[in-house]
Amino acid sequence: MKAIAVEPGAGEPSLVERPRPEPEPGEALVRTLRVGIDGTDHEVIAGHHGNLPAGADRLVLGHEAVGVVEEPNGTDLDAGEFVVPTVRRPPGRSNEFFERGEPDMAPEDEYFERGIVGAHGFMAEYFTSPAEYLVSIPPELAELGFLVEPISITEKAIEHAVASRSAFDWDPETALVLGNGPLGLLTLAMFGSVLDIDRTYCLGRRDRSHPTVELVEDLGATYVDSRETPVSEIPDAHEAVDLVYEATGHAKHAFETVDALAPNGVGVLLGVPEPWEFEVDGGRLHRELVLHNKALLGTVNSHRGHFEAAIDTLSQLPAWFTDELVTGVYDLGEYTEAFKNGDDVVKTAVEFDAPAGGF
Repeated sequence: MKAIAVEPGAGEPSLVERPRPEPEPGEALVRTLRVGIDGTDHEVIAGHHGNLPAGADRLVLGHEAVGVVEEPNGTDLDAGEFVVPTVRRPPGRSNEFFERGEPDMAPEDEYFERGIVGAHGFMAEYFTSPAEYLVSIPPELAELGFLVEPISITEKAIEHAVASRSAFDWDPETALVLGNGPLGLLTLAMFGSVLDIDRTYCLGRRDRSHPTVELVEDLGATYVDSRETPVSEIPDAHEAVDLVYEATGHAKHAFETVDALAPNGVGVLLGVPEPWEFEVDGGRLHRELVLHNKALLGTVNSHRGHFEAAIDTLSQLPAWFTDELVTGVYDLGEYTEAFKNGDDVVKTAVEFDAPAGGF
């Protein structure tokens, strides 16, 4: 079968031939339909993130996938059932995090991540997976099933943000998304439907003619150009916000978030920065957090429950939004196009196959 793999740091993925996998007991064989591409894929390709499976010289990419069950192999799944795979797997042994259904809370070295850390991904014509890591998705949503994984990341972030404020009556009216990439845009779209937030802002570094900026404004949010208004100056230029969602990986934003928050606000950090040393006024930030009941938390990955919530959220997103968000779906003959960045690119995917009769 064909797969898209990379030698981390080599700079570009390649189309390779690999044996079709055989499912083990408790696993199903899944025929891959589409796999989305995000910033983590580009970090893996560049060698900045992730590592190879033991004994492998290349990593099969892809962690945002949707497929159809080819062989249930004795599982509770049905042949022809559309499924979305979760990402984390036990590292050759079970542990308490997987046993209680919380693999997203496992520390480093206690998990593999398919297509990222220590395990091959889903960018292949077929893959196998234990049934417990395959989440059923309605046929009418399968075309956009590769968006479930990134949406699930925000489902978890919102869940943890709300939990951190659960000791008092927290009703956020304002929110700021740092980053106008696909994850940031999906999050903006979710804020209205999941949290019913009145006023939203999105910070980026793109000119206002860029399609992502148009999407921000079409969603009813205010675009903030960080070249004109830094994060810490947003309260003066606009207003302090109850919730900040950081999806840039720009380390300074973690500290600037404290200034952007209103009293009782919470900042959720999702970006993974490179090492970077710089000076901050730690005493002032500490004082802000304490005297104004502010909170910062970090979150990564998501579990099955977040995937299930993400499927429900996907069903609520307006068609015009997903049409504009997904700027390209490429078949295997054009797979290199899916990895290109350009002024007209927002979210792309590789299509390995389509259901009988098409999507």
